[in-house]
Amino acid sequence: MDKVVKTSDITIRVGLNEQRVPVSIEWGASDLNNNQLEACKAMFVALFDRNTRDTLRIDLWTEDMQVVEMDRFFYQMMRSMADTYLRATQNQALAEDMAKFAHYFGEKTEIVPKE
Repeated sequence: MDKVVKTSDITIRVGLNEQRVPVSIEWGASDLNNNQLEACKAMFVALFDRNTRDTLRIDLWTEDMQVVEMDRFFYQMMRSMADTYLRATQNQALAEDMAKFAHYFGEKTEIVPKE
């Protein structure tokens, strides 16, 4: 294992209303934007536990996030996942299948124009 030569802290701050529904989400990194937090409407964080080999996740969105925004968010995440999967595994065929489904999803939600 390589020696750690630098660390970066990632901060996520979630503001909740009285019903514990997110009304604001902010994020930042210690080596980005002078550690200033940036506002966002949704987040999806997935972590793979080294010991249990389980995926842990946090998915939150603010109450003002519109369905069309959620559609775009998921379309972009699926495209990104296909790209990341290809880089991590070099499995071209499966990455292309993932990208095809993302495109299908984009067409169905009208995020991308139908061909």
